[in-house]
Amino acid sequence: MSPEFILTSLIVVASPGTGVLVTLAAGLSRGARAAIVAAFGCTLGIVPHMLAAITGLAALLHASALAFQIIKYAGVAYLLYMAWMTLQERGTLRVEAEGTPRSDAQVIWSAVLVNVLNPKLSIFFFAFLPQFVGATEPQPLRRMLELSLAFMVMTLTVFVLYGVFAAAVRRHVTSRPSVLAWMRRAFAAAFMALGVKLALAER
Repeated sequence: MSPEFILTSLIVVASPGTGVLVTLAAGLSRGARAAIVAAFGCTLGIVPHMLAAITGLAALLHASALAFQIIKYAGVAYLLYMAWMTLQERGTLRVEAEGTPRSDAQVIWSAVLVNVLNPKLSIFFFAFLPQFVGATEPQPLRRMLELSLAFMVMTLTVFVLYGVFAAAVRRHVTSRPSVLAWMRRAFAAAFMALGVKLALAER
């Protein structure tokens, strides 16, 4: 695995995006365990895009304006929904006690949707992975799977670090209502901004 692939992947993974926001919000609102679960969900959401790229479906998505638009606007709607729920104190940044029962499946499902409903990820994988598979590679499919799994491991690791850091400062944030209110508005604005950015995205 080339240093170029590792460096490029780390830059992509560490760049602020919806997955990072979801993981940070989980850590701030529900603690380290929820952040790790959210990080796992965000990583799991990469799988459909990875499979699409490997099987060539991403090329079809890139070629089909209708398919791209449907997925894109579903993603936009979900991001705006998350922004609204965050402002209403019922969504991503809803503060809960450490022991408050909450389904891991709910956290994972929300995190998975964030990445699944982003068609740019499929196109990113379609353009990104082949660059690191040599023309003389005897088993290109296996190589793409290895690179994809490495990318997922890096995603999970970086997101867990983000989430655990957020959980570490959780008490300092949640004990100050004014700070929490500001962060809630900031997260909602970030989700809205990402929704607008996705809405303006072209194939």
